Amino acid sequence: MTVARDIPEREALKYEFKSDRKRLPDGELIDTVVALANTEGGTICLGVEDDGTPTGIYQDHAGTTKLAALVANKTVPPVPARVSTLLLNANGVMDEDGVQIVEIEIPRSTAIVSSSDGKIMRRKLKADGSPESVPLYPYEIITRLSAIGQLDYSAFPLPDTSIDDFGSEETARLRDILSRSRNSDQALLELSDEEILSALRMTTTVDGRITPTVTGILLAGKPEVISRTIPTSSATFQVLEGTEIRVNQDFDQPLLYTIEKVYEMLSPWNPEREYEDGLFRQSIPEFDHRAYREALVNAFGHRDYAALGRVRVLVDDEGLTISNPGGFVEGVTIDNLLTVEPHGRNECLMGALKRIGLAEKTGRGVDRIFEGSLYCGRPLPDYSGSTSASVSVFIARSAPDRLFMQMLDEERERTGRPLSLKSLLVLDALKQQRRLTITELSSQTHTTDAVTRSIVEALVEAGIVEGIGNASNRSYILSSKVYARSGKGSGFVRQSDIDKMRYPELIMKLARQQGGEIRRRDVESLLHLTEKQAYRELAKLVEKGALELVGQGAGARYLVVK
Repeated sequence: MTVARDIPEREALKYEFKSDRKRLPDGELIDTVVALANTEGGTICLGVEDDGTPTGIYQDHAGTTKLAALVANKTVPPVPARVSTLLLNANGVMDEDGVQIVEIEIPRSTAIVSSSDGKIMRRKLKADGSPESVPLYPYEIITRLSAIGQLDYSAFPLPDTSIDDFGSEETARLRDILSRSRNSDQALLELSDEEILSALRMTTTVDGRITPTVTGILLAGKPEVISRTIPTSSATFQVLEGTEIRVNQDFDQPLLYTIEKVYEMLSPWNPEREYEDGLFRQSIPEFDHRAYREALVNAFGHRDYAALGRVRVLVDDEGLTISNPGGFVEGVTIDNLLTVEPHGRNECLMGALKRIGLAEKTGRGVDRIFEGSLYCGRPLPDYSGSTSASVSVFIARSAPDRLFMQMLDEERERTGRPLSLKSLLVLDALKQQRRLTITELSSQTHTTDAVTRSIVEALVEAGIVEGIGNASNRSYILSSKVYARSGKGSGFVRQSDIDKMRYPELIMKLARQQGGEIRRRDVESLLHLTEKQAYRELAKLVEKGALELVGQGAGARYLVVK
């Protein structure tokens, strides 16, 4: 029998055990506090051995207020630790007769934290998966500050560079992209080259001299200058068929060139499928062009240029993977990707990419990535391969769902506008799971119940979704016309008739709760039925002898037959 522990069985990135049988030195405790604060926060269990066995605390550490003050006094800026005591038995379970341990909860800091004697630490996982606290080196501080939104490395001026370090071909390419893109800031075309560079924050003035910024050299610098000043900006495009390498090309050129070239290189490996839509034939690529471009621009725009590594685009038998160094920034997780307020690591660089027309101006490029899959009824983009050190998105190879696409096209023609991303997510969830409640849909789409209910009711009005059951246990499925279009009408019957079989049971239960009687309007409200449907359900119960009709018209009542 497994016993639920009140502390974990083993240490993790956010959980550290510290033995205190011999008094734990303050320096070792503070190093761990600093490391947790500089990573993701976490908890220190003082008085627990490395194998997870509680052995108790040293008497000097018995006061929670004293420990909290020690942590605050020995860290810069002071870390507001939350200290509490627990009594645990040998199995790590709360027990009044157990030994006393101390839990020290450390919040994730929004600044770089050091010990009072100047040590800066961070947490990392070793090769065997166990955690450790290691120094945070100077070159890693930029990465940390960028991740928590305290610094924009892409806006830094680059010393020992000048305006002559921009390539003439790249400034011409910049103008060409501006003129071709429908989403670009066309007013920039009226400026001189130097004015464009300044307007896009590709240059700044330092001591009265025009100096390129990191953004400027990244976008349009000469390759040899990029190699000297930002050697981390490289990229790789790879194609694998089985284990055979078909393409393996590295890029060390400016981003304007690299983004366009890598985008073009997918074409031979992105076959299109045709399907008939009425009198027309429509071509659907295996990987949506807009989704691919947005994922590509996001990888270059949000990567950590202070960290070694490269943007990698991989096409293989399973699908398309785009990854970049640098994990999600503070506040962004896999779960809230589609709902969190847009913000990134390199605001200066992304601002330039938006004005040039390469990036989504709203900052919601990830929406485009998901829409590319949703509109074709394909599996959603998968970010589960992302870690604290990198972001990775996988788009699976999959045939488009022709009938699902037809349904979306018909709705767009009816309303004159495409369905919203949240509506598409709801439909996709119902398509995959068949039948879900509002709470379940909210969990899958990462929205509130109120927002989800509004979306679902709009889809019900459009005739795409139908509700089943009463208010307290109401669930939703794709409508009968959607199932009929797909030739799976039996699927709709199977889904919708589950609750219909329970109608008599629910009616009788309500009647008994109301003192042995029920009216037609009660049934309408309970089961969300029309007047005629409610009457038919009551008539069936009268015919079976379960209910007795008393009165006529609006005053008619149905009594439970005892």
